[in-house]
Amino acid sequence: MISYLKSKVQNFWNGGHERTLKIKRNIIYTFLIKGGSVVIGFVLIPLTIGYVDKEQYGIWVTIASLVLWMNTFDIGLSNGLRNKMAHALAMGEKDNIVKYISTTYALLFLIAFAIFGVFFIVGSFFNWNELLNIKNSVSYNIWPIILIALGSFCVQFFLQPINSVLIATHQPFKSSLIMLLGQILTLILIYLLTLFTHGSLFLLVFAVAGSPLLVFLFANIYYFNTEFKPYAPKFSHIDFGSGRSLLNVGGAFFFIQMGVVILNQTDNIIITRTLGPDQVTTFNVAYKYFSLISVIFGIILTPYWSAFTDATAKNDWDWMKNAIRKMRMLWLYVSILAVLLYAFSDIFYKLWLHNKVIVPDFLSLTMAIFVITAAWNAIYTSSLNGMGKLRMQLIIVVITAILNVPLSVILIRLVGVPGTVIANIILVFLMNIIVTYQVNKVINQKAKGIWNK
Repeated sequence: MISYLKSKVQNFWNGGHERTLKIKRNIIYTFLIKGGSVVIGFVLIPLTIGYVDKEQYGIWVTIASLVLWMNTFDIGLSNGLRNKMAHALAMGEKDNIVKYISTTYALLFLIAFAIFGVFFIVGSFFNWNELLNIKNSVSYNIWPIILIALGSFCVQFFLQPINSVLIATHQPFKSSLIMLLGQILTLILIYLLTLFTHGSLFLLVFAVAGSPLLVFLFANIYYFNTEFKPYAPKFSHIDFGSGRSLLNVGGAFFFIQMGVVILNQTDNIIITRTLGPDQVTTFNVAYKYFSLISVIFGIILTPYWSAFTDATAKNDWDWMKNAIRKMRMLWLYVSILAVLLYAFSDIFYKLWLHNKVIVPDFLSLTMAIFVITAAWNAIYTSSLNGMGKLRMQLIIVVITAILNVPLSVILIRLVGVPGTVIANIILVFLMNIIVTYQVNKVINQKAKGIWNK
């Protein structure tokens, strides 16, 4: 029996196509890393709510959502770098890799500097306490807190291409490790804050926004002095002319990212404007719990993006068809897991948060349906992203993003917090019909016109 199990493990670990082997190993490594990340994430929420309070935690989540909007201003450069580098490596075209990396860092630095400067000037004219519907929870101006969060994000924004480099070289588990180390540092700092300070939103933002920044800085220094030293960015290799080729791929990603941000990150802002910051906390507790599905499925899908880029460059359609079949089967398993999470959600909330936050059952139900719907969407959008077939996805993401805000507002007024989740379910379901149809046409080599762009 032992020898049989040993042979099965060895066959799984060493058998199959080279591209598939990389995917399997990355999935296993990333599961181990993300497991720690998920545990820390669940510990952080009650620890943070205990340090400040439910409403101030909701304010921080809303500010974080607002700042994450700025991520779209990389105009798709990171994803463009990811695809261009993966393609160059697949075709053995290594000469241009340093140029792509150097140019991406240079462009992101200029964009980050411009974002902070413009937001600093324009934002100073607004009353942010009033805009975010903050009334009783804080007695001071939160504008400095927003600036701290934005400044930290802008530095991290400039440093984040290291993730694209790792994923393009089929090492997404190392990208996950960077995020885990950032969370560990955040956990340590917040725990120290609970021991030595009274609840302070100002100090909380310093800890939560600053920790990943420090880890990203260390990761860039480490990798570009070791494993990626031949590809380290250099001033002499910055070529803004080559930025056009990155933007040819990245430009579409920019608008797709913008649409996804509007579809997902506006939820917190809409809720705080219509119902107040405390309801943002309720929403995010449910979102965090069911994000287990997104984390698990994201671990599985992340290596497939660059693998699909590699397969497309080599016209390996049979491998892509087989990969889609495997991802559909895995989707069925995670859907069953989502149903189980919903069945035990009430028990888990009580054990996790000790009744500090009460999550309505209907919110949990809608969140379970949403993560199942979003997981199906992720199969096909990540495949299309890897293949570089972005035109149709761009159109439908823009349309759904435009519809999301008014639909969410209407449904929130009708049914409360679950309304924004129902809006997302409706729009993602409609998107699923189109992207599923497109991928099936592409991998069967029947796509023409806009379906093949």
